[in-house]
Amino acid sequence: MRYEVIVIGAGMVGTSIAWHLQKNNSNVLLLDKKLPGSETSYGNAGLIQREAIHTHPFPRQLTEMIRVLPNQGTDIRYRIPAILRYHQALLQYWKYSTPASVKKIESEWQTLIEHCTSEHQTMISASDADELITRDGWLQLHRSEETFKEAQVSAIDARNQGVEHNVLNLEELKAMEPSANFEGFVGAIHWKNSWQVSNPSSLVKAYAKNFQDMQGTIKESDVKEIVQDGEGWKVITDNDTYYSDKLVIAAGPWSNDLIRPLGYNLPLFPMRGYHQHFKVTEKNTINHSMFDMDKGFVMGPMQQGIRITTGAEMTTMNAPKNFGQLKTVLKLAKKILPLEDAVESEAWAGSRPCMPDMKPVIGPADKHDKLWFAFGHSHQGFTLGPMTGRLVEEMIHDKPTLVNLAPFSAQRFSN
Repeated sequence: MRYEVIVIGAGMVGTSIAWHLQKNNSNVLLLDKKLPGSETSYGNAGLIQREAIHTHPFPRQLTEMIRVLPNQGTDIRYRIPAILRYHQALLQYWKYSTPASVKKIESEWQTLIEHCTSEHQTMISASDADELITRDGWLQLHRSEETFKEAQVSAIDARNQGVEHNVLNLEELKAMEPSANFEGFVGAIHWKNSWQVSNPSSLVKAYAKNFQDMQGTIKESDVKEIVQDGEGWKVITDNDTYYSDKLVIAAGPWSNDLIRPLGYNLPLFPMRGYHQHFKVTEKNTINHSMFDMDKGFVMGPMQQGIRITTGAEMTTMNAPKNFGQLKTVLKLAKKILPLEDAVESEAWAGSRPCMPDMKPVIGPADKHDKLWFAFGHSHQGFTLGPMTGRLVEEMIHDKPTLVNLAPFSAQRFSN
């Protein structure tokens, strides 16, 4: 069967693109080797982060580089084979991380983040998924007076962008989360207009079901080859061949594997994250996600239990799991909350797709007509999926786009 558009990748980004296209009268096929919301979108911390107006630059201060170098951190770890494999992308990442570059990049990034909750709300309402959402923000915990003061200055500045917060002392923090032990902390920022999702995978699945309710098609197939076919596309999978007029690649960290045979080689690199759930008891119930700012991990209330999510590990896609970072995080988390019984026998691991200038690629391919890219959202694909979906639909249907998409063009890496 021939479709108007095939979207490859059924995480939050790809599912949102398919949803927007189908809603606007395209006949869409959503293709992935797994069901919607089963990979990277399954494993995130479950936050729709309206406050995420800042990027995460490469460490440039000597003290920060020395801190990361021993490779024992809870927030960032690395493996040498990944450094060697992605050294060119990492060098670009370092170059893009000067204060002047970061200021410009963040001004562009913020045009996307500004619309993240409103664009999610459109899809939440249509998908009847409101029971998955809590609109009470999350808590950014601080152990050091220095970082806490810096965070307060940054939070005041964020108000200019419509981001609301409260500063909490230990007493106020304890009142909000009485089960937690905040010994060693000095206070917290309560980010008020970000949202918590109790089951990230279920939200993607709700969006996907609504896409199907609009007569969209989902196929669980592993893409083997993409071929230009006349004025359209032929997508060969492990169990069938599909045809379309237009094609969107939204396969997260797997995207380069799909587009490389077509002559593209974008500096996409993966950053792995780990999580594990623990059974909820009367003694460890929490109401908000809590991010330990100084140690770089998140504790969040989920349907499956309390989810402990690590920072990032720089590694290759197929490298074996290394639970060292998670084990270190769990020692810290268990001092804050009594976490006894793990829900899963083995922790989850998944990769986030990153670009060296900390911005996603959203736009048309430069070597082929009727081919679009949408990937590289780093750890904000879950937050920015619906916004990306709207923008891709606007491009494909030749509408004015809500924001200027030039900063997110794939051509920015062509020189």
